[in-house]
Amino acid sequence: MSYEQFRNIKLIKLLSASIVMLIRFLPSTCHGREDLAAGPLFHQFKLTLDSGDRTEALGPLFSIERRDEQLQTTWPPFMAYRLDKGTDSAEFDFLYPVFTYDRFGSEYRVQLGQLISFAGGQNQKENIQKRFTLFPVYFHQRSLDPALNYTALLPFYGQVRNRLFRDEINFVMFPLYVQTRKKDVVTDNYVLPLFHLRRGESLSGWQFWPLVGREQKGVTTRTNSWNEVETVGGHTNFFVLWPFFFHNSLGVGTDNPQKIDVLLPFYSLERSPHRDSSTYLWPIFTFINDREKKYRETDLVGPLMVFAHGEGKTMNRVFPFFSHGHNQNLTSSFFLWPLYKFNAVNSPPLKRERHRILFFLYSDLKEKNLETGATFHRTDFLPFFTSRRELNGNQRFQFLALLEPILANNKSIERNYSPLWSLWRYEKNAKTKATSQSLFWNLYRRDATPTTKKCSLLFGLFQYHSEPDGKRVRLFYIPIAKIKHKAGSQAGASIKSDYVPEYR
Repeated sequence: MSYEQFRNIKLIKLLSASIVMLIRFLPSTCHGREDLAAGPLFHQFKLTLDSGDRTEALGPLFSIERRDEQLQTTWPPFMAYRLDKGTDSAEFDFLYPVFTYDRFGSEYRVQLGQLISFAGGQNQKENIQKRFTLFPVYFHQRSLDPALNYTALLPFYGQVRNRLFRDEINFVMFPLYVQTRKKDVVTDNYVLPLFHLRRGESLSGWQFWPLVGREQKGVTTRTNSWNEVETVGGHTNFFVLWPFFFHNSLGVGTDNPQKIDVLLPFYSLERSPHRDSSTYLWPIFTFINDREKKYRETDLVGPLMVFAHGEGKTMNRVFPFFSHGHNQNLTSSFFLWPLYKFNAVNSPPLKRERHRILFFLYSDLKEKNLETGATFHRTDFLPFFTSRRELNGNQRFQFLALLEPILANNKSIERNYSPLWSLWRYEKNAKTKATSQSLFWNLYRRDATPTTKKCSLLFGLFQYHSEPDGKRVRLFYIPIAKIKHKAGSQAGASIKSDYVPEYR
C-alpha cells in the first residue's frame, strides 16, 4: 500500500469534513475576538504551549489541532491522524496499537496488530524497496536492486535479508536446515539448534549441542572508520555437556587475552591481565579483582549479596532488603525491592536522578543540563496524575493517568487515550506566561495571559473575558455586563455603571 493510496482513505476525509462543516456553521455565541465556548459539547481555544489553536467536541471524543505546518485530528480511542508538512511526515492510528501507519518522506510503514506490516521507501543507497511481513510466517521484499529481493514462507523455504539481527537467512523446512550470515561469518544449522558448522575469515567451528562443540578463530586485522589498521583478537571455544564444562580463550593476540574455565557447579575461573574472577560452588561464592577499574568484589549466592570496594565501584547489597552502589558516574540504590528504587547518572553535561516506588506506582525523574542550567522534571503517580516540566520551562499537569506512567513519552498513548480520562488539565508556557486549566473536558475552562483572562463554566452558560480595554460577562450566552477601561487607566476602571469583579 503506497502513501498516495493510503492518504485518500474515504473514512478519514468524510469524518473530518463533517466536523469541519459543523464548526463553520455553528452559530457564533461569543464576541468576534473570542473563541467559541460551549464546554464539553464544543470548545475552541488557542494552544498554550505552542502557537496554533485546538477544537474539542463531544467531550474527549473529537479534537482538531492546528499549528503552523501541522494538523492533527483525533477520535479517541478509535482513530488519530497527524500531518506535518514541515518534516513531510504523517501518522495514522486505528485502535492503537491494532493498526498504525507512519510516513516520513518517501518511507512508510503500515502495521496491523504488530504482526502484519507493509513498508517501503528508499534505503541509504537510494534504492526503492517495498516490504511485506506476516510475522512470523511470511517475509517478502522487492527492490530495484535484485540483490535485495527475498521471499520466505515459514517453515517451508525462503530467504530473508537484513532482518532478525542477521545480514542474510536461508532455510529449507525450518528447523531442519537454516543458514545465517552476519558479515563474513556463515553458520549452517541442521535441526536447529542441535548441530551447526560455522566458517568465516580465519574462523571454523562446529557443535553438536548440548553434547560437545568447538570453534577457533585466528588473529586478523581490519581498517576502522579513521582508516587505521587495528587488530581483531582471535579465540578458541570448547564445551562439553553445555553448560557444565567450558574452556575458552578470548582476545588472543591483543593486550588483554582472557582464559575462561568452567566446571559447574564446582568452579568458574576467568583470568586476564585486566581482571580475575573466581566462582566456587556456583553461584554461591564469587571473588573479583578488577585491576583495570580498580575495585575488588565478593558475591554470595550470585547477585543476591554483593560487596565491592575501590575507585571503580562501591557496592553493598543484601537482596531484597537494601542495596547501595556507585562509581564515578552512576549511583544505584534500593530498599525493600521493589518498594523503593533510586538511580542517578552524573556524566557532564547530563545529571539525571530518578526515584521509583513499586516500579510504576510512583516515579520522579529529574534531568539537568549542567552547562545551560535547563531542567526537565517529570512526576507520575499511577493512576492519579502525570506532571512534567520541559527543558524550555513549559509545564503540564494531568489528573488521572491510567497508562502514561507505564508508557512514558509514548505519543500515540497521549494522542489516542489520554483525552478519555484526563479530567483535569493544566498547562503553562514559560516564555509567554500563558496558562490554561480545564476540568471535565472543558465543563470549566480558564485561559490567561499577562494581559487577558477568559473563563467558561457549565457549557459556556457563564463566560467572563478580561482584556486591557475592558471586561465582559455573558450569562446564558447573553451579555449582561461590559466594562470599558479609560485610556491610560489601570485595569478595573469603569465608565459604565455595571461593575463586574475581575475573576482571579
